[in-house]
Amino acid sequence: MPTTSVHTDPDTLSMTLVAEFPVPVERLWAAFADPRQLERFWGPPGFPATFTTFDLRPGGRADYRMTSPQGERFHAVWQVTEVDEPRRIVFRDLFTDPQGTVDESLPAGETVLSFEPAEGGARVSVVSSFASAADLDAMLQMGMLEGYQQAFGQLDRVLADLREWALRAGTGTEVLDDTHVRITRAFAAPRHLLWRAHTEPDLVRRWLLGPDGWEMTVYENDLTPGGAFRQAWAPTGDTEGEPFGFEGENLVVEPERRMVSTERMTGAPFPPNTNDLQFDEDDGVTLMTLLVTYPDREQRDAILATGMTEGMEASYQRLEREVLSAA
Repeated sequence: MPTTSVHTDPDTLSMTLVAEFPVPVERLWAAFADPRQLERFWGPPGFPATFTTFDLRPGGRADYRMTSPQGERFHAVWQVTEVDEPRRIVFRDLFTDPQGTVDESLPAGETVLSFEPAEGGARVSVVSSFASAADLDAMLQMGMLEGYQQAFGQLDRVLADLREWALRAGTGTEVLDDTHVRITRAFAAPRHLLWRAHTEPDLVRRWLLGPDGWEMTVYENDLTPGGAFRQAWAPTGDTEGEPFGFEGENLVVEPERRMVSTERMTGAPFPPNTNDLQFDEDDGVTLMTLLVTYPDREQRDAILATGMTEGMEASYQRLEREVLSAA
């Protein structure tokens, strides 16, 4: 976690977060000044941001929305008042309706982003100030401080060199808390091809097999919100094991960017988990992030203990070999 300090000051009606990263100030600034990079972390896990306008200059505005795993959209805007590259950005952060009209009934705040060199890299400070104690309390109740911490916990992946990562790293698994696990994998391929490989039946059947000795016998996926999906596998030859499958419902479908779905093992008595699959491309390299939400810690641990990560990496290596290299 790159965050070095977080605190709330009731006297100044503000909350402050400070985070440090092993990159130059100019690189850290660029992550906030480029909407495509900003989208990858400006929102806690499961609530990615989409910027629909981005005019980073005094008097400019940046409209964005955050979309929950259930497909709910929360709209907001930066009203930019000051830009001093690469040192400082000041804006009013306001809730809006889908058309961009400010919702005056919700708290309004001013945010100051400050960038400066630090030992071994750069530091960003985020200070959000409010007009009243009631507004500050309301934002704290909404989880704004925790949301900042979770969002900035994703920034190190944005700052990383994805091409270098793709060459040296396999599947990474990070346990975030009792019910959330984040899985990441980088591919030296464009995002549109990764999306096709995850959604087109002929391509999916070529790689989504887990360990050697298994075949996919069913792949059905209605790529619409509310659409059902079903997958099934069976052992081949003398491979030990019993046929099994998964089924669920798609909640969010944003082609080439995001797909959220529920998932349960076919015939199993336990409740489903939710899979939030996202693709982010930078210079021809795509970072795939899968955020899994489990109903409880016990189910999380039981599924991780099956060797899930190892099976996923075997499939991803097959994806690179059988699909991406042939494209």
